[in-house]
Amino acid sequence: MHNERFEKYYKAQKIVSDEEWEPFMESLRKPLPTTFRVAGSRQAARLLNDTIRDTYVPHLADVVFEGESVSPPVQLSWYPEGLAWQFDVPKKVLRKSPEFKKFHNFLVFETEVGNVSRQEAVSMLPPLYLEVEPHHRVIDMCAAPGSKTAQLLEALHAHDSITSSSYPTGLLIANDSDHKRTHMLIHQSARLPSPALMVTNHDASIFPAIKIPSEQTTFPSSTKPRVAAKKQYQLLFDRILCDVPCSGDGTLRKNLGIWKHWQPMDGNGLHCLQLRILQRAMRMLKKGGRIVYSTCSLNPVENEAVIATALMSIPGFELINMSNHLPRLKHRPGLTTWTPTVDRNITTDFVTYDDYVKSLPEDKRAESKMLESHWPPSASEVDSLNLTRCIRIYPHLQDTGGFFIAVLQKAEDDEVLEEPATTTGVALQPPASSTDPAQFKQQQRGKKGKGKGSDGGGTHFNENPYTFVSPDDPLLQTCISQLRLKPDFPASNILVRNPGGEPVRSLYMTNDIVKQIVLHNDYTRMRLMTCGTKVFAKQEGAGAKREGAEMQFRVLSEGLPVVLPHIEPEAILQADVATLRVMMESYYPLCTSFPAPFKSLLQSKASSRCYIVRFRPGQADNVTLTHEFVLPIWKSNKSITLMLDKRAKRYVLTAFA
Repeated sequence: MHNERFEKYYKAQKIVSDEEWEPFMESLRKPLPTTFRVAGSRQAARLLNDTIRDTYVPHLADVVFEGESVSPPVQLSWYPEGLAWQFDVPKKVLRKSPEFKKFHNFLVFETEVGNVSRQEAVSMLPPLYLEVEPHHRVIDMCAAPGSKTAQLLEALHAHDSITSSSYPTGLLIANDSDHKRTHMLIHQSARLPSPALMVTNHDASIFPAIKIPSEQTTFPSSTKPRVAAKKQYQLLFDRILCDVPCSGDGTLRKNLGIWKHWQPMDGNGLHCLQLRILQRAMRMLKKGGRIVYSTCSLNPVENEAVIATALMSIPGFELINMSNHLPRLKHRPGLTTWTPTVDRNITTDFVTYDDYVKSLPEDKRAESKMLESHWPPSASEVDSLNLTRCIRIYPHLQDTGGFFIAVLQKAEDDEVLEEPATTTGVALQPPASSTDPAQFKQQQRGKKGKGKGSDGGGTHFNENPYTFVSPDDPLLQTCISQLRLKPDFPASNILVRNPGGEPVRSLYMTNDIVKQIVLHNDYTRMRLMTCGTKVFAKQEGAGAKREGAEMQFRVLSEGLPVVLPHIEPEAILQADVATLRVMMESYYPLCTSFPAPFKSLLQSKASSRCYIVRFRPGQADNVTLTHEFVLPIWKSNKSITLMLDKRAKRYVLTAFA
């Protein structure tokens, strides 16, 4: 865990004081503690968090292993509502200590079903600084693998409860340049289904302009006729997350290979890609909107240099002071000066870009990949940029990884300029994919393994389109009738994934803004991977086929939170904990095996049909159901099926105390 180039370079940048240097380096050489976040809707997250705090932690408080006491998990002091935890336990303790082994198995299971996110502490920060609200239009420009995307989705669904879902009016586009990794985003988002989600596959630096119908109906008298006559305008975002690809040296504590391969040119090679991504985000931001730019790099060339250049190239933006947003988070201010290195030998003699250019032979100057934007701004410019408002997280401050965050805001009175997606505002070198192979390899290896070196558009794109179903479609009307959905059910927001628009296997639901985007944009140009959430699916099996097409579709458990608010209350079957226990003990319990009054209720219902059951908290046969569940079932002629997969059934079992 030594790299002479690393130490020489960062000592020259003075990223920490001389007194802090040794604690800083010592922390980098220690293993990173395990951290996790309790995920999901707020109410459900609080219940699980209470279980961890009140049930598991007390049992871990007095554990002694091989003669030494082991510290229990502790809540991260700075994370809102105490929903994030940290523990530093050797692997052999997790394997051999009965108490910690039980807790570890609990975490593994809860992670599988999406209730816990194993996430590095500093990785949790960017979404917190965005302060997303349910009505916001948000884009995560470099989203894979999706842990921050999940946080943003949770913010959109902040008003959800356990048994019902809000229908957020906002939007989240989760984008990544790597086609394969967009599927990780889809998997991550499935843990919190949302009609407000879209997943796209684009190079973030050239993300296309998205058109939606004009939302402005009245114009000032001075408005030019051609502007007032516009039927469409570019979708602008309230919040944008730019968690950009980086050299990743802030992750040294968990990615030990970086110690061996790190060299100072890594950051130089990524600087221009990072700048292009940020500038593209600035072009897509609404007046008064906010951008969070973040990296897991310590290098000012990837951090303050990018911020300074972006602010000077596009007017109307400022860094806002968020130093007190999380009062218990320890951090340092951004740097105002730095000296880039121009070779592997850590040459830092060039205080300005002009000094560097003058040092080169005239015939070599055009070949240089170093740009003026790698250097700090002049002393007169520094004061107006407020670079000290950037936030630097160092490992020795609170036992974390290294991280950088900058929060930019667009002025309310700034004019919105719709410019081509390729506009950047400054001259840049070619994309990272054309740089030195060693640098490209480091980029691939660097930031959380995101694979963001992909060109984000060069791969083939053969996804099926999304097509909206007519609200009068007979099959959709059958679903509405059988499930007894209210008149306010958004039947016009149901779509399928096939060119013909036939409701063949699955039906998806979106909110209004996602619908407008799908209707007014070419899905291939957007490289749309998925949108909305799956709510109905074709029911396979002999029973369904005998009854004909009218009985073929059922509501999915993952789509139920979206559909539930639209179901007539009297159409939801009421049951108790004894009934749920029967369903959990057998995959296909007979209708006659249920206790009264649920048995007679089932016998009065038509067969080969989906029903929704609300299970009330309570006790039965020394078993306690701690909170309410609403779940779908399928009733055949003689038996019923709880429509949950094995993992979800295991989760339901955890509700039994």
